[in-house]
Amino acid sequence: MSNLSKEEILASSKGWVASLLNFFPGLGSGYIYQRRWVSYFLTIGVITTWLVIGFILQGGEEPSQTQQIIGISGLFLISIFTLIEANLAYKKAVKKIVSEKNKLEPSKKKGWFK
Repeated sequence: MSNLSKEEILASSKGWVASLLNFFPGLGSGYIYQRRWVSYFLTIGVITTWLVIGFILQGGEEPSQTQQIIGISGLFLISIFTLIEANLAYKKAVKKIVSEKNKLEPSKKKGWFK
């Protein structure tokens, strides 16, 4: 049994599932589905940093409605970014696998004289 490359694993996943998992929970769950651990931990780090900055700027007071909207908007933008990035990575992996497959297969000439 051969080991699969990163591109083969990524191309075997469904791009829309990864995008959906990155968008709805907003925590990079689609990266776990795609087995992209570095991207997942970077996303968790960015989300954690965003929340820590929010708590620090809050200063122990109750957040105003504007601060709440800013916080939720930031998490929404992170989830949109990860959604797009996961889909682009999937398409890139599929394109690479298809091009490698085409290189390995000899061209079959069709016609009367071969």
